Amino acid sequence: MKKYVMVGCGYRGIRAYAEPIVKKYGDCAELCGVYDINKKRAELVSEIAEKEIPVYDDFDKMLDDVKPDTVIITTKDSDHDYYAVKAMKKGCDIIVEKPLTTTFEKALAIKKAQEETGRDVTVTFNLRFHPFFKRVKELVAAGTIGKITSVHYEWLLDTAHGADYFHRWHCIRENSGSLLIHKSSHHFDFVNWLLEEDPVAVNAFGTRRFYGDVKEAPSERCFDCPVKSKCKYNCGMDSDGAEFSRKLYLECEGEDGYIRDRCVYSPRVDIEDSVCLNVMYSGGCIMSYTLTAHSPYEGVRLVLNGTEGRIEMRTRDFSQMGYDVKSERELKVFNYKGEEITMNIPLVTTTDHGGSDIELRDRMLRDRNLPDPLHQMADIWAGLMSLGIGMAANVSMAEKRQVSLSEFYDELKD
Repeated sequence: MKKYVMVGCGYRGIRAYAEPIVKKYGDCAELCGVYDINKKRAELVSEIAEKEIPVYDDFDKMLDDVKPDTVIITTKDSDHDYYAVKAMKKGCDIIVEKPLTTTFEKALAIKKAQEETGRDVTVTFNLRFHPFFKRVKELVAAGTIGKITSVHYEWLLDTAHGADYFHRWHCIRENSGSLLIHKSSHHFDFVNWLLEEDPVAVNAFGTRRFYGDVKEAPSERCFDCPVKSKCKYNCGMDSDGAEFSRKLYLECEGEDGYIRDRCVYSPRVDIEDSVCLNVMYSGGCIMSYTLTAHSPYEGVRLVLNGTEGRIEMRTRDFSQMGYDVKSERELKVFNYKGEEITMNIPLVTTTDHGGSDIELRDRMLRDRNLPDPLHQMADIWAGLMSLGIGMAANVSMAEKRQVSLSEFYDELKD
């Protein structure tokens, strides 16, 4: 039986880790303590998990009292390094939500602590466990298209999912590092995983023309906004189905002042809503990538060109925009004989990110010692490399130049 503690008691922490550990993994895992800078929010863990969990108002005291095997870190991104370094120096392994952190300086601090302590670092890239994305990895690993030579990659967030980042703490660069780090680290890790190569250089451009101060904010927040009934970006915290959000955020505001539903047109927004970049990999592969956070639909378009053929992957989801629930998945393989193979991919309708969270938790909490032929479990290097693309892109945009990751990671120097 392994002992766990968790720092960060927001929606992700509670729903993805605390509640499942208590209700599903009681035979192999025990949640022995929780900590959050907002104590009232931390106290909700016991109510939601339906089991009394000790609440601490000091992170170090929690580590000293519990002496956990593993610390689960689900705080805002910019605080990951603080808790990760402390936990490893106290002799704990860590499970950290993506991204690993937000800046090169913080990434190097985590890397140094891991090297000094030898503790295990797991970064939760659940995209590796999604059945559709896993199928692409299986095709690549089987040599279906030979050696990948180039990647074309587009990721679309609709104006429900995409806008949500601009309501929350993510819209401030100091907190999230931008969507290129908070969100795109998932996407970059997927390609890094497919290629089994390290990114070495990045050139990026970004803009914000949809959210932020492009319009005057009618109110500071959605909850008491005079035009909320007409606004398609209304968070809906006063709706019948938002009891959990009200309890977790609205009713806890007095503790730390965090407002969950700020207007997407707030002048405090300082991250991009559209980005494009190019990446060079250690094995010679090149990637072009774009992220749009205000699309009419959610979706992914991924093309892998190889020495023996081509894979085209596409997803399209309309359910978040109030349309009839409709999702599409398409996977095609082309070879140099002029043949096209279309593969039928069944839709996964379960929750938890299409079931990928379930598979990831099983592997982390119960089946960690089982064989991992596809290398789905992501270690600290995977976290550093996916993060490295986003961080290098931020530097590239700020300094208007190509950025080499070897400027920050010695392991990538010639």
